[in-house]
Amino acid sequence: MSEHDVLDGWERGEFTSAGITHATYRKGSGPGVVVIHEIPGITPKVAQFADEVVARGFTVLMPDLVGTPRRPSSRTYMATSMAKVCVAREFTTFALNQTSPVISWLRALARNLHEEVGGPGVGAVGMCFSGGFALGMMVDEIMLAPVLSQPSMPFSISKSRGADLNLSPDDEAAVIQRAADGCQVLGLRFTGDKLVGSRFATLREKLGDAFIAIELPSNARSDHSVLTEQRDDASVERVLDFFAEKLQS
Repeated sequence: MSEHDVLDGWERGEFTSAGITHATYRKGSGPGVVVIHEIPGITPKVAQFADEVVARGFTVLMPDLVGTPRRPSSRTYMATSMAKVCVAREFTTFALNQTSPVISWLRALARNLHEEVGGPGVGAVGMCFSGGFALGMMVDEIMLAPVLSQPSMPFSISKSRGADLNLSPDDEAAVIQRAADGCQVLGLRFTGDKLVGSRFATLREKLGDAFIAIELPSNARSDHSVLTEQRDDASVERVLDFFAEKLQS
């Protein structure tokens, strides 16, 4: 770890629900936002993005789902974290039409945060393997600002998996109804990112005008992490504005 601790000022805690326990990092004040890291974990760039959410006037909770907090991203680290995600029962990495068990834990985490800090509701952003988790959290009416950045589960090893939203039929129906009732969903991706599959087309079909798509031209085959490793500043600002519009107005 460098002299500058990227988690300086973040309060470490734990949260347990339905037999699942994960460490959490909390910082800030104001309405709640859950920032769910991508593979490989809470890297310095994930922490940087989370700090920007805090600076815009939010209480941010970052669950530590896999990896080693503070450790920078690398190919080896990503492979190690990916292997852990693939074998963990909390994540339905390949199954179709299933809601990952960790989403129930995240929903409970968001409800607990909302009870503590108040406000009109909460927001959440997922990235990569967690990209669709914010969509699953939308089952609860307190979720007012779901953000999906490069949603990549179930892993796109086939056309059907690449189109799947990682939701059970009942949860998908609830999400569709919430969108019909006016809850908007913000999605971000690089157009050449094959890990996202055709999920944006599915989201457009299922959610209609409630789905707001930010699609960026890919400059390299490795373009994937819109808010962190291949950060697009304008997209970061759009996410922050989205949280402000839904939670601070």
